[in-house]
Amino acid sequence: MQYQKPVIVQQQKLKMSPQLYQSIKLMAMPMQELKLKIQEELEQNPALEVVDESPEISIEEMSSGTEDYDYFENSSDPGRLSSYDQEASDSKQKFIEGALTRPESLHDHLMWQLRLQPIPSDWFRVGELLIWNLDQNGFHLEDPLKLVPVELRKHLPEVQRLIQQLDPQGTCTRDYRESLKVQAALSPAAPPGAVELIDQYFELLEKRSISDITKKTKFSTEEVEAVIDFLKTLTPYPGRLYSNEETTYVIPDVLVRHEEGEFRLYLNDEDIPRLGISPIFSEMESETIEQAKEDRRFVKRSVRDAQWFISSIEQRNQTLLKIARCIFEFQRKFFLYGPKQLAPLTLKDVAAEVKVHETTVSRIVNSKYIQTEWGIFPLKYFFSNQVSSTGNNRYSKEAVKEIIREIIAENSENGKKLSDQKISDSLKKRGISIARRTVTKYRKELDIDSSYYR
Repeated sequence: MQYQKPVIVQQQKLKMSPQLYQSIKLMAMPMQELKLKIQEELEQNPALEVVDESPEISIEEMSSGTEDYDYFENSSDPGRLSSYDQEASDSKQKFIEGALTRPESLHDHLMWQLRLQPIPSDWFRVGELLIWNLDQNGFHLEDPLKLVPVELRKHLPEVQRLIQQLDPQGTCTRDYRESLKVQAALSPAAPPGAVELIDQYFELLEKRSISDITKKTKFSTEEVEAVIDFLKTLTPYPGRLYSNEETTYVIPDVLVRHEEGEFRLYLNDEDIPRLGISPIFSEMESETIEQAKEDRRFVKRSVRDAQWFISSIEQRNQTLLKIARCIFEFQRKFFLYGPKQLAPLTLKDVAAEVKVHETTVSRIVNSKYIQTEWGIFPLKYFFSNQVSSTGNNRYSKEAVKEIIREIIAENSENGKKLSDQKISDSLKKRGISIARRTVTKYRKELDIDSSYYR
């Protein structure tokens, strides 16, 4: 009988400490979230205190390698603890003002009208499900058949037609084609054949292929032109008249300003308190007098946790500034001349320059914003792949989108409505080679309608 000898195998396992986990979480926090986290730590750890304010750092100072971002120090100065009370008051006031001025949403508007309809309770239940299933355009998010219970599906066609007639007309539809068809059917001003042409020859109507339509139908050129002109009076995305989106205010984490011939870069940390270790706890930790074992443990643990928290925030801030400075250096033309000068840039480029891992760069730029002379942008905005081009020019996707926006705006001022193919041709003349379907994709991302609706 054979016996197996015991074998010793060495394995390396990475166990993440609570401190390391906290450091990673802090790295990803935007300024507002960090502010709340600091307040939470101040309430939980008596060894942590608030001190004074932080200095600005210019890019030139950082590039010289002389910056000393001494953001934390030991002090017993209570600093600006009262600012939290003021902030709570301001937050409450903003909430009240927001509640008083909140615009009516599409769902609210349709539900208000539905409640006024003399319909059975089963119809109302179906209508409620349909309305809350609409996106911001007024179109179905999910197939209505999947939402409505089996026993109520017999009411679906009637209730759907009812909602389509409510203001704004044409919601509760699959897409803008069906919405236009519904609006045409409901409009007394619709010319003869409007519904039929939208239903069967919509693609030709969009292309204004009048001769093709007249060849395939009994309608004359004048009748087809009348339908095309009528379509321009309709609303392809009726839900946008009652947008559900509130205006959101973004607070930048990093500020870049051009002052006295140089760029200055600094954290937007006016409301972020400076932190230090409580002198009382520092003294208690260093005392050699007899203390209860539990007391000594509590003091040492509190001081250690406070030091680690301070160190983690300091590392976060320094890494954020280094990455922001690196982005600035790569995108200097953007900061000087605007979005059209945005260069291609990857996480790998910045990680190699700052000498950190790509995941660190990703955590830092996530959910964080930078204020520039051209507006406030997410740090993610500055990362974009290169688009195919000729010559020595390198264009990022975002730069090409800005050029497309400019081409459309310039031609609109002259009364011209360029198709996506003509925009593609115009880009090729500038040395940017992208297909028509790519132009269509970028135009939609810019939220610009096709030439037919512009």
